[in-house]
Amino acid sequence: MGEQPIFSTRAHVFQIDPNTKKNWVPTSKHAVTVSYFYDSTRNVYRIISLDGSKAIINSTITPNMTFTKTSQKFGQWADSRANTVYGLGFSSEHHLTKFAEKFQEFKEAARLAKEKSQEKMELTSTPSQESAGGDLQSPLTPESINGTDDERTHEVTQNSEPRAEPTQNALPFSHRKNIFKGALVLPNQTGHGKAIVRSAISKHWEAELATLKGNNAKLTAALLESTANVKQWKQQLAAYQEEAERLHKRVTELECVSSQANAVHTHKAELNQTIQELEETLKKKEEEIEKLKQEIDNARELQEQRDSLTQKLQDVEIRNKDLEGQLSDLEQRLEKSQNEQEAFRNNLKTLLEILDGKIFELTELRDNLAKLLECS
Repeated sequence: MGEQPIFSTRAHVFQIDPNTKKNWVPTSKHAVTVSYFYDSTRNVYRIISLDGSKAIINSTITPNMTFTKTSQKFGQWADSRANTVYGLGFSSEHHLTKFAEKFQEFKEAARLAKEKSQEKMELTSTPSQESAGGDLQSPLTPESINGTDDERTHEVTQNSEPRAEPTQNALPFSHRKNIFKGALVLPNQTGHGKAIVRSAISKHWEAELATLKGNNAKLTAALLESTANVKQWKQQLAAYQEEAERLHKRVTELECVSSQANAVHTHKAELNQTIQELEETLKKKEEEIEKLKQEIDNARELQEQRDSLTQKLQDVEIRNKDLEGQLSDLEQRLEKSQNEQEAFRNNLKTLLEILDGKIFELTELRDNLAKLLECS
């Protein structure tokens, strides 16, 4: 087999927008495997990535390529033969650094291979061949139409950098063999039962507290809006009351004018109708004010519940610390008790051995006394 994967990782793959040359266009919906390949038949290094059966990266590393880190988790390089700039979004800075180190390593290997190829060409080629240039090129196949252009890397700024968060790193290339074994690093997971219980309790109360904070912010905004509405209704109520008093005075003045009794009665009826409508409006506003007061009371009750839950959370944390101290003390006591029990067993065993010896001696003494009695 001509090509073998020598390093694999996972990343989100992007290409520069061919129209704007500034914005990134994602070429994979999720994190995919990105691998370095070595083509032993042509002595070149490639970066290849597949999304299903589609090759979204097929770039040959050349000595004049440059891999640029534009952020802690994003890097890019230009490929002039493909007339594009590739971008990779990693899950961590460590994975980005590892990929960049491999890029520099294989770029240097490509440079050395090119120099060796030029030396061989200088020794074996004719003058016309030497003047043709010493750049090592592969046959025009779908895998070899690649290249680079360092100047394109400056066209992409950090402002246009996409945020890609791959889910894994250093996974093997699924349908290739002999993958670099050091690409996958799984950390050993260790822990203790106490830490797990404490973490679960803390996360539960933190989630409760976050929910209460969100509700509190909403209620605070509603309270401010309600307060503003109450002030507005009070102003309107005062204006209605002033209007009602003015109308009452006007009615009294009209009633005092006897010459205009009929007109006064008609005007009075109209004013009474207006007053009645104002009173109904005033009643509705008072009901709305009462509802707003109830909402304010509910908001205060929720605030008190939040404060109570916050206090309970603090009490639980204190209780948790006390229980941890008691657990540590009990573990020490248990260890001490086990040590004492072991010492007691050793002492008891020693006493049993001594008692067995004494019983044996008493048995011999009894046998001797019995023999003396028989002889006498």
